[in-house]
Amino acid sequence: MPPRNRSLGRDVHIFGASDRSTSIGGLILTAGVTNANLYTMVEIFVLFDGEYILRNESSIIVEKNDSPLLPGNYYIDSADPIHINNEAPLTRMISQQTGSRVQAFTNAVRLRDRRCIITGKEAIRSYHGNWTGFEATHIFPLAFEGLWKDLDYGRWISSPLNGGTIEGGKINSVQNGLLLDSAIHQDFDMYWFSINPDDNYKIVCFDLDMYNIAGKRLDQRLLDDPQRPVDQLLRWHFQQAVLVNMRGAGEPIFEHDFPPGSDIMGSIQEGPKAPQRMEFELFSRLATQYDLTE
Repeated sequence: MPPRNRSLGRDVHIFGASDRSTSIGGLILTAGVTNANLYTMVEIFVLFDGEYILRNESSIIVEKNDSPLLPGNYYIDSADPIHINNEAPLTRMISQQTGSRVQAFTNAVRLRDRRCIITGKEAIRSYHGNWTGFEATHIFPLAFEGLWKDLDYGRWISSPLNGGTIEGGKINSVQNGLLLDSAIHQDFDMYWFSINPDDNYKIVCFDLDMYNIAGKRLDQRLLDDPQRPVDQLLRWHFQQAVLVNMRGAGEPIFEHDFPPGSDIMGSIQEGPKAPQRMEFELFSRLATQYDLTE
């Protein structure tokens, strides 16, 4: 079975001015997306040599403002050449990580958040140790710790408030984590929604919103916490979500529902981006126990 296509269901289509018949990207429009947001997202997957504007199907300039974005076709108008950003997004799958390197991370995220920071659902049973239905997730995935170190993303992480060290390395800092409802966790890992720190921490959905979260914002309780997630990592995840969902036809949608006894590795090898998925599966498991970069 061919991989499902992220372009299915799009009601916003983006074209270059030189070819008004071939879409270079698009979006499934959900609540809260504005004209200004469209400009921001276009600038992530399209690279510009100069100034540009967007026009609608009537050739009217789309102002970069907070007016709600409308469904339709949008055309890039630029006197200079434009280029599609060829950055390869990090292949990521649904991850549930347990191991000695991540236990301290999980505990710290639980202690800070005590609720799904997206839906607001409180972990009311956590006070007697029951965290069922809530999962601590890495914003930047642990499986790519080598890239994390190569790009020195750890420079964004501040020291713990107690002055100690971060168990498992900086990638396992609470500042690289969120506590999420289990279902929301899957959508976050698959880039179906993200948080835009440059638009007052707005939640942006890239497919139909099943949880009534699109257009909402992170609450001040989290933002006021001195150990809150750092903007740079939220921005990284948002940029990845745009590349995965909006550029071209979007990245493949990977199968994740493997019944007990299934040949998971065989299914991965027969599907799209098999080497990247195998690497993620292997590294995400080993990295919970070992620092693979040493």
